[in-house]
Amino acid sequence: MNRRAFMQTLMTGLSFLPACRIRQDSADEEPQPPKPPPADAASKIFWVKHVPDQPFANGSTNHHAGIDALLALMGRNELSFYKRKNSFVQSEAYGLIAADDVVLIKVNAQWKHRGCTNSDLVRGLIQCILEHPDGFSGEVVIVENGQGRGSLNCDTWLSYGGDRSVQANANDPSHSFLYLVQEVFRDRPVSARLLDPLCHVFIDPQDHVTEGFRRYENVSYPCFTTARGRRVELREGIWNGSAHQQNVKLINVPVLKHHDVNGSEITAALKHFYGLVSMSDGYIGERHYLRLGETCGKMVASVRAPALHVVDAIWVSHKSLTGYPAEMTFRANQVLASQDPVALDHWAAKHVLYPHDNNGRHHPDFAGIAAWLEEARDTINHRGGIFDPGQGIRVGNVTRDEAAMQIFESLLG
Repeated sequence: MNRRAFMQTLMTGLSFLPACRIRQDSADEEPQPPKPPPADAASKIFWVKHVPDQPFANGSTNHHAGIDALLALMGRNELSFYKRKNSFVQSEAYGLIAADDVVLIKVNAQWKHRGCTNSDLVRGLIQCILEHPDGFSGEVVIVENGQGRGSLNCDTWLSYGGDRSVQANANDPSHSFLYLVQEVFRDRPVSARLLDPLCHVFIDPQDHVTEGFRRYENVSYPCFTTARGRRVELREGIWNGSAHQQNVKLINVPVLKHHDVNGSEITAALKHFYGLVSMSDGYIGERHYLRLGETCGKMVASVRAPALHVVDAIWVSHKSLTGYPAEMTFRANQVLASQDPVALDHWAAKHVLYPHDNNGRHHPDFAGIAAWLEEARDTINHRGGIFDPGQGIRVGNVTRDEAAMQIFESLLG
């Protein structure tokens, strides 16, 4: 074979090499970040059972077994708790919490004993935020609006016969939300803000100084400055002096419990939004309870959708709104989470609360619950759903149809 024939044969062979091999050898092309993920085909619910009674390893760490298992379960199923900078893994590039986020943790602190959110659970959640793998430079704020009866020190006395003692929902009842801020996470970017004093203050859209509530249609939302000087305006974002930034994330952490009769019947993710709206804006009659679903749905769809709803079912108060006395509660040792609050409330009521007491009023098909669940669903979906990959939210339309839910379980112990 002469040289010309040899070169023709060689070039013919090269033409059949895989195109990817040629691209790999090119120094001109840079790896591209992943495209935004599509909306999940089903509403994912993450369910951790058998959380140990003593959730902190050897009592010497802030890592809560239930929270650690929950975040691991989410990560294994394409919902990364952490949003990673420069990550080429899609679930991390569009994760929930970025290193510079202001993270608002909404708790129930209108009550105490087992009627408020479990502060051990919150402790574990905060620890995981602070351990962001990119190095956390943001801020964590525990927030609540108890409509004039809240206490982040868990010493509210209304409905407790004047008892002003600290009674946190924790293995150690002295571990209130303020205890976490002042002792456990002292000198860390963690603070607490009770919004009750702001309930009667309403501000206009151009006021970026006054602390108070801003009206939107027939709901309202808080605007305040954090302990580290960041101006949070819940619907718009973080005001930087000239524009709003979107590095604010809301994590909704309600306690699962009975609420009342002929009202909402139960409290879980949706009803918990009553702690982010002022009842002093002229619509209290509609909220208790004529338009409960619409109010909560509008807060989710048009104010700010939480990056995650975490239902605290460590202790479940099945007979008492106040979480007291103890015999009206039971220890379930479960944690549930979802980005779809309608699906989550349906599932938690049907598969955690109702099976314990067989109270038909706690079943999500009971008319008194189904009505506001469906109203919330329709309000959210008619406003376009909540899909927002930039904020880590993978849910499109919300649902109470179990066929449209995907359940992931983790059993501890």
